[in-house]
Amino acid sequence: MLLQGQKGYICTDCIYTAADYLKQMGVPNPGAYEDEEQKGPGIDKDKGLQLLRPKEINDFLDQYVIGQERAKKLLSVAVYNHYKRIKYNESHQGTGKKGSKRLREISDVEGVEIEKSNILLVGPTGTGKTLLARTIARLLNVPFAIVDATVLTEAGYVGEDVENILTRLLQDADYDVAMAEKGIVFVDEIDKIARKGDNPSITRDVSGEGVQQAMLKLLEGTVVNVPPKGGRKHPEQAMVPVNTKDILFICGGAFEGIEKIIGQRLNTQVIGFGAQKIRDNIDTDNLLKYIAPQDLRSYGLIPEIIGRLPIIATLVSLDRQAMLDILTKPKNAIIKQFDKIFELDGIKLVIDDKVLDLIVDTAIRHKLGARGLRSICEAIMTDAMYEAPTSSRKEFRVTLDYAKKHLTTITGEALS
Repeated sequence: MLLQGQKGYICTDCIYTAADYLKQMGVPNPGAYEDEEQKGPGIDKDKGLQLLRPKEINDFLDQYVIGQERAKKLLSVAVYNHYKRIKYNESHQGTGKKGSKRLREISDVEGVEIEKSNILLVGPTGTGKTLLARTIARLLNVPFAIVDATVLTEAGYVGEDVENILTRLLQDADYDVAMAEKGIVFVDEIDKIARKGDNPSITRDVSGEGVQQAMLKLLEGTVVNVPPKGGRKHPEQAMVPVNTKDILFICGGAFEGIEKIIGQRLNTQVIGFGAQKIRDNIDTDNLLKYIAPQDLRSYGLIPEIIGRLPIIATLVSLDRQAMLDILTKPKNAIIKQFDKIFELDGIKLVIDDKVLDLIVDTAIRHKLGARGLRSICEAIMTDAMYEAPTSSRKEFRVTLDYAKKHLTTITGEALS
């Protein structure tokens, strides 16, 4: 039997002979490469979904995320309930028609149908919104995609269509649709697609309210035809149908200035006897924890999308101690990363405690959040990392004077 190739033919006997020769030479089975490719980036298909209890999820988050206890608890419960619902549906559907009939009977008699609860994370920049979502996905062994809402536009306009959100998820699942349909999508900067104003306009709000309206069915659960390679849709393109009913959407945004809206609402509602006492109990330094759906509506989110994000978790600004802990305590702490960078060049890095205080104080003064800690460390260490590969020293100590000298170049101010 002859098999046709691109430029010729080969018989089956030659194929078997070549396979035996490769086996004798120690070349692994070609199927092994396929298995490795199918695992996808950071996902083990053989392992399956790892469903943990809320306390176990919270304990795992504690290893990577400092502070934000309330947000971690809300996120742990929401994620557990979401994937518990998926496991429950799978167990009934897996029993065949009998199981499906039983599921219908429960629905008819009890009137209970568990719907998914998407999550909205609200907090200043650098408080850990993206880190929380990424850590959850790593723990559960599910596909995870981060998308930026600022690049999305209403269908038919310049920019990315909303359906392209799912293209990233498909790519992370190595185009395994069944696995992608149980993934997590983190939509960042959702506050940037707020409605521009209440006044009607002759032009459409294609990158604001238009995007919110396009996301409604996606968040609620529907079958979406996704272009596998992204980009614009066209009639000749092959589409991949993806059901979003089991995809967990976590939306995040800083919502800059929403504190003023919250403050106005609290002041207008606190009237009558005992009003002053209620005002005294309000934490004016952290108004974000009093956020309510009406505040999001006043900010510019449409009511329909607020209803599809029933869980609102607020992340507070990090205090000084939390910033210090972020530098040194988590598994992927910034200082531990720099220790490893110098260790690869055979140099031991030693940092004085006063330097850590300086890094934190600089980040707080410039309101950079936890994300700014790395940029400050990079500014201090750049010259040292430049010299490290060609240096003969075995230890490098970062003193307070050394740190101040190198920080002056980026802050533009004299550090005493």
